[in-house]
Amino acid sequence: MNSIFKPKLYVVLKQGYNRQLFKKDLYAGFFVGIMALPIVLAFAIASGLTPDKGLITAIIAGFIVSVLGGSRFQIAGPTGVFIVIVYGIVQKFGLNGLMISTIMAGLMLVGFGLLRLGAIMKYIPHPLIVGFTSGIALIVFTNQMKDALGFQIEKLPDDFVGTWTTYFSNVGPVNYYALIITIVTVLISIYGGRMLKKVPGQFLALVLVTLAVTLLKLPVATIQSVFGDVSNTFSFQMPHFEYDSLKSYIQPAFTIALLGAIRSLLSAVVADGMTSSTHRSNTELVAQGVANIVTPFFGGFPVTGALARTAANIKNGGRTPVAGVIHAVTLLLIMLVFGKWITFIPMACIAGILIVVAYNMSEWRSFAMIIKGSKYDVLVLLISFFLTVFVDLTTAFEVGMVLSAMLFIQRMSKLSNIELVDIDNDIIENYSLLPKGVDVYEISGPFFFAAAQSYKATLKGLAADSQVLILRMRYVPFIDSTGIRNFREVVRDFKIRKVAIVLSGVRPKVHQTLVDCGLAEEIGNDLICDNFGDAVKKATEELEKIKWFK
Repeated sequence: MNSIFKPKLYVVLKQGYNRQLFKKDLYAGFFVGIMALPIVLAFAIASGLTPDKGLITAIIAGFIVSVLGGSRFQIAGPTGVFIVIVYGIVQKFGLNGLMISTIMAGLMLVGFGLLRLGAIMKYIPHPLIVGFTSGIALIVFTNQMKDALGFQIEKLPDDFVGTWTTYFSNVGPVNYYALIITIVTVLISIYGGRMLKKVPGQFLALVLVTLAVTLLKLPVATIQSVFGDVSNTFSFQMPHFEYDSLKSYIQPAFTIALLGAIRSLLSAVVADGMTSSTHRSNTELVAQGVANIVTPFFGGFPVTGALARTAANIKNGGRTPVAGVIHAVTLLLIMLVFGKWITFIPMACIAGILIVVAYNMSEWRSFAMIIKGSKYDVLVLLISFFLTVFVDLTTAFEVGMVLSAMLFIQRMSKLSNIELVDIDNDIIENYSLLPKGVDVYEISGPFFFAAAQSYKATLKGLAADSQVLILRMRYVPFIDSTGIRNFREVVRDFKIRKVAIVLSGVRPKVHQTLVDCGLAEEIGNDLICDNFGDAVKKATEELEKIKWFK
């Protein structure tokens, strides 16, 4: 099979699939299926669609990506990152426009995969991703206030300021039943799963709150009162194509494709880190593209890899793509058997679930860490955040990418007196006076977002026989937040392998960045040395400690 497109399911079945693996996949797939139920319903409603579209999307996309994808563990479906852009497309172009935009995005994703662009997608700057993700989270939270407080507002404005203006200018009596339902939903979502580890918190909240509202006949809006009857069947739909209007969909389609590629590969990378596996980026992009091409014909909307569901799949024992297939089958059975009961769910419960999703999406810890770092990263972060909130996601992404490139060029122009050396050509010196077990490597050039991935891969491959590793960083002029994130992964990987790290010749600005983000403490402040002589002494001490404990 062509190396560009080699699904992991094919690899798994070729290697041999047994009953023990199936049992693990069965449990994990079922768990993730019931975990996904409240989330996909909420995402559909927040995107301006009927709740059944969320189920249809999760079922079809979850099945396709699991069968064709390049990750053993990826769970695909609707995610919060698409809420804002899907809502905007529906408001501007209608459902037909959403179908065409999603299909075009799917074709672009297939193109990305066939052109082997999977690796390039990893070069998106971390501050840009955090900026627009945090902006989306704020918008999602804002839009839930209507149902959380029980306001009788027929339609909210499309913009952030207009929404809050509408809230304050149309403040009627708060429906305290709705408010209490929202708060209870949030609390059960957060703490319910911790107490009953085998039941997802949001699913537990959905069931308990819906039962309580139905039995007590509380006066709050439900899916039935807002959307009417909800279908529990699939229906094939053909979009209406008009050649002259296709160019209007290129920009939103490209944004969907880029976001889908970034989020799906990020989810796959996290899964790799949790399982010591390796995904196939280009195969994954092709699978995501096929899913986005197919789902609109059944009323679905854009999909990508779902990080939280993928992590839950791994934590609950999922071992192969079969778990993803079972997750899709679980949702299908729920839709066919219990689909008509979905209408009893209170809108305030959906609001509570989305508030929890918005909090989890906000990445406030990463946001706070970047704020402490380089002024260039802070600028990209804040501009992408505010443009997402006050303009739109497409503009935020485009401006953020251009700004990141311009700032990088500016930073490079200030380093004209420094010879930049690719890490593959680093000077690796043989220091005969060093004790056996201590190795020295020298990194040259900036540790920034474009080089961070290759630095991480190369560093993780070092020290096969080393007990202590000295990294000479005298020619590293700066390290940005993407570099910090990848360097942190390297440090943690070495700790697992019982390899001590000593840094030598760290420049003041780089040292301060390591301190600000907490990485200096994680490495050990005493193991960051100003010169090579001190680094050798520290390395010798660390080697003696290792020998002593052995």
